[in-house]
Order: sequence, then C-alpha cells, then structure tokens
Amino acid sequence: MTDDTDPETFAYDQARWTDDDERYEPLLSEKNTEAVEVETSLPDELTRDELELPSLSEPELARHYTRLSEMNYGVDSGPFPLGSCTMKYNPKFTEDVAVHPEGLVHPDRSADTVQGTLRLQYELQNYLGRIGGMDAVTLQPPAGAAGELTGILVAREYHRADDDDRSEVIVPESAHGTNFASAAMAGYDVVTLPGGEDGRVDLEALEAALSEETAALMLTNPNTLGLFERDIVEIAEMVHDVGGLLYYDGANLNALLGRARPGDMGFDIMHYNVHKTFATPHGGGGPGAGPVGVTAELAEFLPDPHVRRVSRSDTDRSSGQSPREGSDGTYERYTPDNSIGKLHGYAGNWLVLVKTFAYIARLGDEGLADASAKAVLNANYLAEQLEYEVPFGPFHHEFVASAGEQDAADAAKRMLDYGVHPPTTKWPEIVEEALMTEPTEAETKRSLDQLAAAFNAVRGDNGETLETAPERAAAGRIDQVAAARDPELSWQALDEK
Repeated sequence: MTDDTDPETFAYDQARWTDDDERYEPLLSEKNTEAVEVETSLPDELTRDELELPSLSEPELARHYTRLSEMNYGVDSGPFPLGSCTMKYNPKFTEDVAVHPEGLVHPDRSADTVQGTLRLQYELQNYLGRIGGMDAVTLQPPAGAAGELTGILVAREYHRADDDDRSEVIVPESAHGTNFASAAMAGYDVVTLPGGEDGRVDLEALEAALSEETAALMLTNPNTLGLFERDIVEIAEMVHDVGGLLYYDGANLNALLGRARPGDMGFDIMHYNVHKTFATPHGGGGPGAGPVGVTAELAEFLPDPHVRRVSRSDTDRSSGQSPREGSDGTYERYTPDNSIGKLHGYAGNWLVLVKTFAYIARLGDEGLADASAKAVLNANYLAEQLEYEVPFGPFHHEFVASAGEQDAADAAKRMLDYGVHPPTTKWPEIVEEALMTEPTEAETKRSLDQLAAAFNAVRGDNGETLETAPERAAAGRIDQVAAARDPELSWQALDEK
C-alpha cells in the first residue's frame, strides 16, 4: 500500500502551457481575433472605426479558462496554511445563497421594498454582536483594514466628544502592519510596544507606554504567535485606568468562536474579518468585509447608515409620535446620533455579508464552537509533527516555526513542489526566518500528516534545491523586486514588452 504521507508520492505538478518559446497560456487575443465594425452615436473623437475582438468557439473559451484555473493554486487545490490569514475552504452552499435572485437588489431601493435584505443585515449585526460580546455592530467596512480604520475613528470621536483630543495609539511590535497604518491614517502617533520573552504583552513595557495621551491599545488575542494573552483582564484595566480604549483586531477570531468573547475580556471595539473567520472568499485581492462591533457607549459614533428594527410600540425620539402606520416589525436604515459618517457605499460588500450570514446560520452555536476547537487542535497537532524548531506554545489556531539556517522564502517556494501553499514567511520578526502557519479546522488528520511531511521534506533539502525551487509549479522563480516596482497590469503592457 502506498504511503500517502511520503511527499514523493503526492508531489504536485501544476498545469502549465508549453511551446517552443513561451511557458504561459496564450491570451485570447493571441489565439484568434477578427475586426468588427463599430457603429455608434458617440462623437468621433471618442470612437474608432473597428475593434479587434477574440473570435473563439465556446469549447475554446471554456478550455482556456479551465487551463488557467489549473495553473493557479487555491483552497480547492490543497492546504492553504497562510498564518494569520485564515484561508479556510469555502463551502459552496454559501456561494449558492449569495447568488439567489432575491438577494440581487439595487442598494438604493427604498427600505419598504428591501425588507428581506434589511432583516438579514439586522440579524447579522446581532449574530456578530453575540459572537464578539459587542452591543452594536456596523456592517459597512469593506475589509479588515477598513474595519481597523473605522474602529480607530470611532475611538477618536468618542474622546473628542469629551473634549479629550488624545494623540497616541499603542500597537504591539508583532501586530499586523495595517494596525500601524490605521492608527497613523486616523491622525495618531504610533507607540510601538515590545513583546515579552514569552511572546506575550510585557506588562512593564505597557505601563511605561500608557499615558493620558493614550487613545487606544490595538491588540489581537490570541496574538500573532498563536498565544493567548493570559493577562488580558489586567491589560484592559491598565488601559481603561488612563482613559484609553481597548481595540481588538479580529484576524485571529477563529480561535475563539463559541468559547470566548473579546467583549468579555474588556475590549471596547473590535473588527471582524468575516472573509476569514466565516469562510467567505479571501485572497487574490478580495472581496472582503470588516464589520465593527462596539460597546453601548460607543454605538452613537458608528458609520451611517445602520439598520434597526421598528415596532409599533416604539416612539419617534425627536417628535414623540408613533411610527408610521404599518411599521410594526419592519426594518429601517438610520444614522447614529454622532456618526463618523460613511466608510463605504451603502451596506458594504453585501454579498460577502450574505455568505457570512449563511455560514453562521448553518453552523449555529455548537458548530462555531466545534470549528474553533478543531482549528486549535489542528494547529497544535501540526506543530508537533514538524522537524523545524517551533518556539513558544501551546498554541491556539496558528503557530510560528523557524526555518533556522534556511531562508524562509526559499523554503516556502519549495513547498509549492509538494502541493502545499506556503505559510506566511519572515513575520513576525520575533522568530528567526519565520514560517507562520495556520491549518484551520478544514484540514483532516490525513491532510495534516501530508502537510507535515511536505514541511519536513523541505527541511531536509539542500541549499541548491531550495534556491532553484519551485520546479513543478506553473511559474518558476520571479523577480520579486521587479514585480513590485514595475508590474505589468494589463495584457497590452505584456504584449508591448
């Protein structure tokens, strides 16, 4: 019987296009085009006489895009253990729900014609509030970083409402880079907080950093090393004692679902990476969604609009009159009293929110708790199987191994040859040549054993092998500096070159 944990038995060759000169699938325009005459009433200076368009049969078109998909690697291809990114397998039923015809409505329709979509938004706000221990939630931010900025702007307005114009936000050195950027974009000076020897917050360093200028401390728990901040209650008290707010970066929420809530730990604001935690598409640039939850005292600063339920017993706050006839049990958009304004058009990335709702509703309380339990179990099991050094521990949903004398980027590229998407590399910098790994709850024990075998095979490879990897991927080594500084973002640019 074949040993399916031997990496040589499951080495993965990505599809590739091969001819005498090139190693890429030709563009549609390179396969067959024909000139089409164009007739239009637009002014001559805005038109051309003819347009060259691909002229292909349906089978040719289908095969083109199928081959391109086979040259790519995604969560449907194999494990995707990008640490801190929570690249879960995306269940297909959520895709079906998102394209339901009744959900495809124009966002500017009047409230009385979209009661179903408003109800979904209202119930999702409540779902997320329960999960995070927050009193109010906005769905508007379209990504995690946008959620961070929203949360810090809410904190800023909260302080300003008390004529308290604070100037600093504290961010741990191992935090996501977007934390530093979000605080700076909101106009704050960023105070970097060094970590302790155990990989957690150093309470003495935090005490030294806190002052009456502290607007907020941005923190994720568990942190980017997969370690739970055991002193979180004391940390919250320290921040609150100087009048600051505690902000929760929701990137690592997958470790806590159904088991612990940021609000119960003392966090005042949090964002939810619903495109990570609740298995909606993530990667390749999006789409994302980053709802933000807050405690009751901050609800009045949330973005515009918000969704609330109106019943006949409610009264209009401004006039004291009963709501309009027939409003019992209806949903409406409204602007919180001291709203920070709009962060995104309408309700944010609506279809991502639909998928989030479907995922949460399908799993329920028990299913979400089971998901987090398996995510934690999988991370600790995988860490135990690796021949790489894995400092710290025990872990929650992720861990950071050290490539040691190997270059982490070289090791990551070599993993592609074994059908494994590489982990996050070289970050956080507290671990030498970091390989930040998060298997998620979606992987089976067999999959984890194969994943460990691939890591360990790379651990045993020599420098020359690593420096020339990958060999079996659709594309070999690229010039990463040139790709970053001189990207070719259109087929015309590629064609000209």
